[in-house]
Amino acid sequence: MPETEKYFDPLRRKWVAATPEERVRQWFIGILSDKGLVPAHMMMSEVPMKYGQKSWRADIVIYSSDGTPLAVVECKRPDVAISEAVAEQALRYTAVQNVKFIFLTNGKETYIYRRNGSGFEPANTFPTYQQMKELCQQ
Repeated sequence: MPETEKYFDPLRRKWVAATPEERVRQWFIGILSDKGLVPAHMMMSEVPMKYGQKSWRADIVIYSSDGTPLAVVECKRPDVAISEAVAEQALRYTAVQNVKFIFLTNGKETYIYRRNGSGFEPANTFPTYQQMKELCQQ
């Protein structure tokens, strides 16, 4: 029996099955590190949370140095469109984790939203970790 391909998740510090969604998650961890300058120790993947009676797992959560959640990332397989249902899933996470940013990606398309009062609006640019922290302090 052939061995299953695996990726090393630097956030969970373990080998995980190389599913299409996991490939997107690992790619986006790299984007957050390289483009967003997010330190690896300020991110967690597969973060468990509860909304009502349901348990969920956020793909990636970005935290400030005091442990405040800054952003949640929802990753989908490349063949899954970033739809209203995907956005609604991420919004459930924001009800639990009062974040300022939402990232939605399937590896082909990425959408970024920032909190605007009680709602969210499209972000014009990819925020850096420093920008996320500064917005959280406002």
